[in-house]
Amino acid sequence: MNQVDADALTDARRAEWERLDQLSRARLDGAGVDELIVRYRAASADLAELKTSVGESPQGAYLSTILVRARLRLTGAGDSVLTQVSRFFRLQLPAALYRLRWTTLVIAVAFVAIAVGMAAWISSDPALIATLGPPAGLEQYADESFTGYYTENPAAVFAGMVWTNNAWIAMQCVLFGVTGIWPIYMLLQNAIGLGTAGAVMAAYDKADLMVLYILPHGMLEMTCIFVAAAAGLHVFWAWVAPGRRARGEALAEQGRALATVAIGLVFALFLSGLVEGFVTGWSLPWPVKIGIGAAALAVFLIYMLVVGGRAYRRGETGDLVEYESGTPRLVAG
Repeated sequence: MNQVDADALTDARRAEWERLDQLSRARLDGAGVDELIVRYRAASADLAELKTSVGESPQGAYLSTILVRARLRLTGAGDSVLTQVSRFFRLQLPAALYRLRWTTLVIAVAFVAIAVGMAAWISSDPALIATLGPPAGLEQYADESFTGYYTENPAAVFAGMVWTNNAWIAMQCVLFGVTGIWPIYMLLQNAIGLGTAGAVMAAYDKADLMVLYILPHGMLEMTCIFVAAAAGLHVFWAWVAPGRRARGEALAEQGRALATVAIGLVFALFLSGLVEGFVTGWSLPWPVKIGIGAAALAVFLIYMLVVGGRAYRRGETGDLVEYESGTPRLVAG
């Protein structure tokens, strides 16, 4: 085929190509979709013939443009970045958080029970207290080191330090949750550490001071860690009990959906870091400090339960949309 033949093919097929272009722009019913597919295949064959015989040509470029538009109509196109960000914070993240609400509550109750039980057990026996260190060192910890921790660094530096540390812990709980062991290990480690510190403070009559220093930032901070652990355990359970789906599909779906939690908790932990750095160590009345911490927690819970509940009832799970994740395999039941 030479250029003259290419012009002849274009003249012969132009009406069909224009019809394909019209279909790719129109609102289609079932018959229209069928026609679009048929004409798309025919035009693709025409383009292949043009490229094989003539190479790059104005006619081929014109037909390629029509085919690209038709292909996008058939396969869909990704949303803009702004649309994706908006959907993430309005629908995907809150829905994923909402799904974790009951597991988070169970984890929170168990954590508090372990920490309080550990503190009560150690503080009730002087011999156990003695195993934690020399009396002078323990007294210094209760009188100075515990409270000094919140003021020994500039507020901005301290806030950044605790934010990155807590965000790393949360991400570990989610990403390594498939093991089923790591989230539980992290929770036990923190509960035992908190209970041991509480025992030392109680032994020197400073338990109330400890509670006052932990509450402002700890309400939101610990809730975020509980949510992260819940997400990790949900990923693990998808691997253990996939239901009617293939194990790999169930794990991939839960992993995608709950990875959004790890990203979202980075922002929530940034807020708790600000409270810890700029509120906990400040010389403000304790009711004000605790009120600020409670307000931060309330914002998170409203987002998780109210916004998340609304998104969940709309069918959101936190997973990617079908265009991004691929068409799921349908299963019975």
